[in-house]
Amino acid sequence: MAEPSGTNNPRAQRGKHASQPVGKGNPRHSQPVSAPRQPRHSQPVNTQPALMGKQPSDTPLLSAGEMNPYSRSAAGSDYAYDRRRKRRRRVALGVLAVVLAVVMGGVGMAFAYISQIESQLNDDISQETLDSLEPAAAYDGGTFYMLLMGTDGSAERSDSEEYAGDNFRSDSMILTRVDPENKKVTMVSLHRDTEIEIDGYGTQKLNASYAINGPAGAIRAVSQMAGVPISHYAEINFDGFKAAVDALGGVEVDVPMEINDDMAGGHVDAGLQTLNGDQALILCRARHAYDQYGDGDRYRAANQRLVLAAIAKKILSSDVATMASTIEALSQYITTDFKIGDILALANSLKDIDPSKDIYSAMEPTESEYRNDTWYEKLDKTAWNTMMNRVKQGLPPTEEDEVDELNGTVLASAGDGSGAAGDDETGVQTASGTGTGKTFSETRTGKVTIKNGNGINGCGAEALERIEPLGYTADASNANSFSYDETVVVFDTADQRVYAEELVDALGCGRAVQNKDGQYMYEGDFLILIGSDWE
Repeated sequence: MAEPSGTNNPRAQRGKHASQPVGKGNPRHSQPVSAPRQPRHSQPVNTQPALMGKQPSDTPLLSAGEMNPYSRSAAGSDYAYDRRRKRRRRVALGVLAVVLAVVMGGVGMAFAYISQIESQLNDDISQETLDSLEPAAAYDGGTFYMLLMGTDGSAERSDSEEYAGDNFRSDSMILTRVDPENKKVTMVSLHRDTEIEIDGYGTQKLNASYAINGPAGAIRAVSQMAGVPISHYAEINFDGFKAAVDALGGVEVDVPMEINDDMAGGHVDAGLQTLNGDQALILCRARHAYDQYGDGDRYRAANQRLVLAAIAKKILSSDVATMASTIEALSQYITTDFKIGDILALANSLKDIDPSKDIYSAMEPTESEYRNDTWYEKLDKTAWNTMMNRVKQGLPPTEEDEVDELNGTVLASAGDGSGAAGDDETGVQTASGTGTGKTFSETRTGKVTIKNGNGINGCGAEALERIEPLGYTADASNANSFSYDETVVVFDTADQRVYAEELVDALGCGRAVQNKDGQYMYEGDFLILIGSDWE
């Protein structure tokens, strides 16, 4: 749906509470597992054979026996993570302390300095947030995904009567893939109005995941939507953003067009210039300056990535003392699970990165929809799957740069377009406590149940052929209904997601779905339910 332009654009006139939770509607799975939902047809659920092609049902009951007896835990060592050891690049705190001791004039002072900064960085992290991340050891040079979040919190807002009692909201989210070994960084901005389902709250917007469940809710929502394990996160508020830029003495940015946006804080000239903290924040907050061009959030997200790339360029070209002082300034406003030694090790690995060539960027593809007096962004699943498959392969999210010809804003950057190693080649840092990567080069063990839910002859057999190289034991049969629209790969536990995504890649369509509420019952370790989107 195309957006209205100019002053008649309803999106440009939304109130400050538009992105708060829409309400406590019915959740997606509103009935308890022990009481299956009623099927469309008249037969009672308990009289239906389980997906054997005899009776249709909305609820995919795949086995009349016990629910999924072949969990990963039952498989034992068969599902031990296949890991490839990376060269350790971590800068030990002791080495860092020596450097800082020279700068600061004392070993004791250096350790106290490190401890203070680290405490500030990690102080506000809840156990729930840590549990939502894929457990990972100290940074070791491997590829990983992290979520960057900017919140609308600031001292000014905290002291303001206008915002009294408000929860801070996630004003921006950027899913970031970091490949230090190949010196590549990919940033994919996520639309805050993306329509999602939140258990217990029904249909919501993506940034409501933060307002409702904090960082943990946002991490879980993005990981599920993107189909990647998120190992780290960082959250910064408005004050912190300004402080970071000012600590660096400003950052050089080629501003695409003149910004006049009182709601974002004021004016910024067009052209190449050094922005201070206030100017950088105006550029990163401006939406209404783009009302005549369309969706202001898309332009704002592009400018945020532009400024972040400029910050990264300046930090990575700084000396140790400047880098340390910047981290100190940031530590007052940023919350992250990273330790200071890991941050500096990562910075050291990415030193010499060229933002114009090595930082890829884009925004999640969506279509605007206006209903019930509220704007939503509907995820374009086909385009999103294409984009994320490219990201996982180490390629830019888009095949080429996307630039708005009217105002010069770079909406997507393909860098040099060369790409690097994919997740299955470099290994993605995930759960094991060792920090080593995941590789798919080894033969799999375990069982996959395949059900044909679209009624097209031969789909099950074709799916068997596509996943055969992975080595799983698999069987195929008909589902209890041929009315399934979407192909899904169902898994039970969070640590199985990466394997489910591998199955999705092998199939060439569909998405991975975690069986959180016991909706799916099946024998084996994974279920492939083939829908009408089968290609």
